Amino acid sequence: MIVVGLMMLGTFRTTQAEESASIRKPNIIFILGDDLAQGDLGCFGQKKIKTPNLDRMADEGIKFTQLYSGTSVCAPSRASLLTGLTMGHCPIRANREAGDGQMPLPTDIPTVAELLKSAGYAAACTGKWGLGMFDTTGSPLKKGFDHFFGYNCQRHAHSYFPSYLYSDDKRIELDGKTYAQNLIAEDTLNWVRAHKDSPFFLFYALTLPHGDYEIDDLGEYAATDWSEAAKTYAAMVTRFDSDVGRLLALLKELKIDEDTLVIVAAGDNGSAFTPERGLGKFFGQATEKNLRGAKRSMYEGGLRQGAVVRWPGKVPAGKTSDEPWAFWDFLPTCAELAGVQLPKQMKIDGLSVASALMGGDMPARDYFYWELHEKNHFQQATRFGDWKAVRPKADAPVELYDLKSDPGEKSDLASSMPEVVAKAEEILRSGRVDSPAWPVKFKNSAGMPAAAPKAGEAREP
Repeated sequence: MIVVGLMMLGTFRTTQAEESASIRKPNIIFILGDDLAQGDLGCFGQKKIKTPNLDRMADEGIKFTQLYSGTSVCAPSRASLLTGLTMGHCPIRANREAGDGQMPLPTDIPTVAELLKSAGYAAACTGKWGLGMFDTTGSPLKKGFDHFFGYNCQRHAHSYFPSYLYSDDKRIELDGKTYAQNLIAEDTLNWVRAHKDSPFFLFYALTLPHGDYEIDDLGEYAATDWSEAAKTYAAMVTRFDSDVGRLLALLKELKIDEDTLVIVAAGDNGSAFTPERGLGKFFGQATEKNLRGAKRSMYEGGLRQGAVVRWPGKVPAGKTSDEPWAFWDFLPTCAELAGVQLPKQMKIDGLSVASALMGGDMPARDYFYWELHEKNHFQQATRFGDWKAVRPKADAPVELYDLKSDPGEKSDLASSMPEVVAKAEEILRSGRVDSPAWPVKFKNSAGMPAAAPKAGEAREP
């Protein structure tokens, strides 16, 4: 679907059942790693890096092996998560700079925070934003969040010992010697303590373990014979794990554990390292599936992530699901959980996976769609059933893979499956709307121009 009309916040409606004072809406926490690979976590097969809290969380909930990111770089992937839109319709489809920050979310595209705020939720974002500075339409404080703490600009977030951070829109000067995650973690825990008595939404967007690779304490890895880069990276991943553990422990301490759905997505995109060399090879990030590619690619290693979901009494313990879902499913899932009825004029791409999070079935869908605009280099991909199609650049032929038998995307079947390729090409064409900010010239299998739908032309998936 595409956005054919948008609404002001007041047009969101809660269902009659959820308006009852006797029903507590669940707290919702989405924890996002930054360039973390699912293969970095023990519960997904990591052997060298210790992640005991996430491993225990997986034992207490569901481990999803195929949560797809919005795309394979930071800002657009986060935009997809917050808006419920694929890259075919999302207002942000690349890491594009704008002044002191990144290209801002527009006013007329609502976020999941705005949706939940309309249902009585308090909302906070801590960690990294990257979707608009405070003087733009994309400020987190203008997109439904009551509180923000951390880095607004994702370039600034490359430094773990920064000279400043932001508390809401106020710049907090630092000495350049303070590890930023220490402050971000404390602010996050304090905010949860302050909002324990009413429903809240927390988007905890940690910067770990994105480069530059810096840590204030190597911990147990200091004694290894690894390279300094490997020690630091491992310590950053374990720090991510320990701070997730602190938050989970706080939920128990506050006695709101059973009222809180926690989703941990390993990263906003795939690993920063290809699995064949460097740290990717050293830590075995490709996992047993031997996924191809990494960040900035449209292959599974750039898009496929892992997730751990926990909600005591609601989410079954010790289960693993290989069913695929995607970042753009988060908004409609929150709507269902919070009892919010989306207006008919609000068109999103996501589907509610609330039932699947509770151990049920995934909803049926026609396809997944991705694109990326990086340095004048356009890429696309789609998945339908077990078929995965990749167009590695705008004028390249479509590659075709069978993920069931070939999850590592090693064998291109395009030449032997012309009918499947034709279906893929139609999805790659119709799965997006053209935008002045993201223009692309398409060619069909016959080499003739094939324009994408114009903005405002609705195409059902």
